[in-house]
Amino acid sequence: MSDTLAPPRETRPAATPPPAGRFRKPNWNALLVEGRALIALAIIVVIFASLSPNFLDPSNLILMTRHVAMNAILAIGMLMVILNGGIDLSVGSTVGVTGVIAGYLLQGWDMPLTQLVAYPPVWVVIAASVLIGALVGWVNGVLVSKLNVAPFIATLGMLYVARGIALLITNGETFTKLQGEEGLGNTGFITALASAPLGIPMPVWFMVAFAVVFSLLLNRTAFGRWLYATGGNERAAELSGVPVKRVQTIVYVLSGLCAATVGLLLTADLPAATPRAGEFYELNAIAAVVIGGAALSGGRGTIRGTLIGAFVIGFLVDGLVLVGVSVFWQQVIKGAVIILAVAVDQLQQSLQKRRALRRVAAATNRPGAPRPA
Repeated sequence: MSDTLAPPRETRPAATPPPAGRFRKPNWNALLVEGRALIALAIIVVIFASLSPNFLDPSNLILMTRHVAMNAILAIGMLMVILNGGIDLSVGSTVGVTGVIAGYLLQGWDMPLTQLVAYPPVWVVIAASVLIGALVGWVNGVLVSKLNVAPFIATLGMLYVARGIALLITNGETFTKLQGEEGLGNTGFITALASAPLGIPMPVWFMVAFAVVFSLLLNRTAFGRWLYATGGNERAAELSGVPVKRVQTIVYVLSGLCAATVGLLLTADLPAATPRAGEFYELNAIAAVVIGGAALSGGRGTIRGTLIGAFVIGFLVDGLVLVGVSVFWQQVIKGAVIILAVAVDQLQQSLQKRRALRRVAAATNRPGAPRPA
């Protein structure tokens, strides 16, 4: 019965190959738009290398990559949220509060209702700070997924809450005694997180590790497929059986974990725990994600593109500092780059829609193709 109902394979219209000796003209506009982040990075390197002979110096490249790594880790967490169609404005404050928690514990924790002061080992300090970052992300996720609070509002509120907690813990001061003492068993924080194995700073190792892990998460797991599905069309994903609410919560937890990692790395790098650490870091993270080709509406973006975007932002800022550009002009230039990236992203989407419409029109006009009623 199935043989009589199914149309034979041979009757299916085949695509017409291009005439012999002719090649399809490359779509240079599409190539330019899709590779915009890499092209921008190459242009930045060429310009600043010509303006400053020290720009490509190996020691300067390592220093710039160290700066890039902090923003790249934060941007990877931000990418998770943006792929879901959300935004996380609290990551900068999470960097600050997790660093303050680490500094507070290293200096000694006054245990309530006692006269005792606890000096936890370094691994407890790191674990506590990471858990605080995850907790901040979990609260954001619950507000967005369970209480249906808009991501912008939920994370904006958490931005102030986390920053306020950091200021309350420190009373506006900075913790500087992070070395610990041998007799207390709490040494090794700076050594563990601010060292340079094989001459490569620890933040760069963390950036590579996070990039590999999150790339596998997005491309090799069911969660990655769920995340792209919910960002592309949340309602359709929900009807397909995707646990939309759970995915929304998890992406904010992952963002909080990334922010906590940056908080620890930054605190060890200074070395000091300041409540103002991480201010405006969320803007650089969002910029890296957008420049890397992710859509703010969700459903499109890659780890590779986000890393390139982080290098664009980092090399641009460090290059401007190296050639002596005023800090005020740095803000203007960085803002202009972000606006340009968003504008080009809209152009890319417009080009994709036009190509899709042309393919549909071509398929409709083929001989033997069904005509709309």
